[in-house]
Amino acid sequence: MSSTDSASRLAHLLRSAQKVVAFTGAGISTESGIPDFRSPGGIWTKIKPIDFSDFISSEEWRRETWRRKIASGDTFSGAAPNAGHLALKRLYDVGLLTAIVTQNVDGLHQASGIPDDVVVELHGNANYASCLSCDKRFELDTILEAFREDESLPVCDTCGGIVKTATISFGQPMPVEPMRDAERFTDDCDLYLVLGSSLVVYPAAGFPVLAKERGAALAIINREPTQLDEIADLVINDELGPTLSRAVDALGTGAN
Repeated sequence: MSSTDSASRLAHLLRSAQKVVAFTGAGISTESGIPDFRSPGGIWTKIKPIDFSDFISSEEWRRETWRRKIASGDTFSGAAPNAGHLALKRLYDVGLLTAIVTQNVDGLHQASGIPDDVVVELHGNANYASCLSCDKRFELDTILEAFREDESLPVCDTCGGIVKTATISFGQPMPVEPMRDAERFTDDCDLYLVLGSSLVVYPAAGFPVLAKERGAALAIINREPTQLDEIADLVINDELGPTLSRAVDALGTGAN
């Protein structure tokens, strides 16, 4: 199937839908220059991630976590929303897109202009830190500046709790409210778009299955095949941003 045919078939699904939910993975952000940490050659294949239980129980592991944060630099520095993010913003602007359920932690959907309450961040956000006890938010620059001086660990100035980047670590329980919001949006859509996810990380990858079970059409755009391709109504193995942009273009001037 040519790129033009793929975009045309996706446009047909979009044209037939009233409530679209997008489920996004690393593949939508790699086109903005952000690495896919899980893929072969990615950071997590070279350095073993620190388990959440170790982070909680050991000050030294917490220090190592912040050392790694500093050593990695600002992974998202200079990254901007790409054609895929902007195409979703256009779908939101014309009232088709009701929510984005994302596995990404880069904040690029919000940077494209989509409101916070439309973006469900299943794995958190790497652009700030939060207290594990009271959820108070902290800016990373202040924490990192203090840590560079004497490796002092950040402590919540409100409740004394442990502060960590606002991402979900290995072994950390999935956040209750985002999971609940993701299920609510998934239950109330008629088209589910999987964009740039390999669909191997659970429980997040269960949402496309749930959408299909609830009667929604399922479309998957990913460079490589996924294990859910067999239940999808449309599978496109192509560049995500250009494909989605062409499909939105084909909807007509209302989506421009």
